[in-house]
Amino acid sequence: MTLATVPRYKPDRISEFGDHAVVIGGSVAGLLAARVLTDGFERVTIIERDPLPEDPTARRGVPQGRHVHVLETAGRQTFEDLFPGYGEELLSAGGLIIDLMSDFYHYERGDFLANGEKRLTMYNATRPLIEHLLRQRVMTIDGLELRAKTQFVDYLTDESEIGIAGVTVRDGGGETDISAELVVDASGRTSTTPSWLDDHGFTAPEVEEVEIDVAYSTAMIERPPEDRRTFFVPHEPGRTRGVGMFPIEDGRWQATLFGVHGDHPPTERNAFIEFAESLPIAEIGQLLRTQPWVSEEISHYPFPTNQRLRYEHLSRFPDDFVVLGDALCSFNPIYGQGMSVAALESLQLHHTLAHGGREDIGIRFFENVTDIVDSPWSIAVGGDFKFSETTGPKPRGTDFINWYLGQLIRTAHSDGALREALVRVFMLEQPPESLFRPGVMWQVFKPT
Repeated sequence: MTLATVPRYKPDRISEFGDHAVVIGGSVAGLLAARVLTDGFERVTIIERDPLPEDPTARRGVPQGRHVHVLETAGRQTFEDLFPGYGEELLSAGGLIIDLMSDFYHYERGDFLANGEKRLTMYNATRPLIEHLLRQRVMTIDGLELRAKTQFVDYLTDESEIGIAGVTVRDGGGETDISAELVVDASGRTSTTPSWLDDHGFTAPEVEEVEIDVAYSTAMIERPPEDRRTFFVPHEPGRTRGVGMFPIEDGRWQATLFGVHGDHPPTERNAFIEFAESLPIAEIGQLLRTQPWVSEEISHYPFPTNQRLRYEHLSRFPDDFVVLGDALCSFNPIYGQGMSVAALESLQLHHTLAHGGREDIGIRFFENVTDIVDSPWSIAVGGDFKFSETTGPKPRGTDFINWYLGQLIRTAHSDGALREALVRVFMLEQPPESLFRPGVMWQVFKPT
């Protein structure tokens, strides 16, 4: 499922489901889930272990936050549905709108993709700013409490021991039990839910891992205010290196170099620039050499594996309990899908509550959300399997799809309509199957 196939958010479809819900994790997935839950619960509490900054700065619990992030169409529109006016607030805070068909320079398979006739927009900003504005909006909601510097310790069970009845947390005052009618685990890849299930008589979900061994290094440089050029060069067979360089707030470019299968970018300035100059386009290296640097700091982040926990395969799961966000599935960040997938998952949480309340909510949610995760999972791991070194379960048809996408991308070097079709898929607006419609396939293979 993508934005085209998931029904939009409708708050009046939700009734009262309980007094209190708890969300573990105050990152984007947790904030969005908490916003949805405020429609059906008198009180919602977010448990976040990090101290939360008062301004848009990166925090320790989101190490990937210092690198390029993308708010895809699916994420942007869902943010707007849940928080009307969010886009205007992001722009007022310094975010930018770019045209994906003219400002976005996408180089792949030997050339840049053609410009398109239609305007397709995307918001550009740093992850800390995107999250900061979400957090500010969430904290204005009556009945919602965000408890920072609070560590999740354990789940509480009900008398039958088959349902979750709250959580135990630890803060400066010691350990506290917090009761709740619904608990959402949005704690990310460090989630302890699988081991908890195994320890308490449930079956832990099977874990699919696709190893790509990617790492990122990111620097900030100054940008002329009128220059909105955005560069993206993905890794591809024969080249393990790539870059995403995006205009962001405060007159800066955020340049994230990446490399897969051990070809990791450095964190020393001269070596960083040399890595950029090894890429097949000259603009990145030139800008890094000629534009003033915001600071000498180069952030680094390793990401060894795509990871998907198959909760939807479980036939038994604790009552009043849901897992979402990176605790459910985390993708190679190169493709920029994480925040938008979290938005669609929160939307599906809304629909799951609307269509059955709390009864068997975990099992029903996992079934409903599977199609949402399938599309970005196929994009991420499919792209990673372009390399023979990639290991893990390969989705059926991956080799053929990669071959076909290679043909489509080469044709899109001179065909803006094909580029538009590709962009709508990568922005999670349309499903991958849309690229196999007869009209698109004719454009790819028609005689020249």
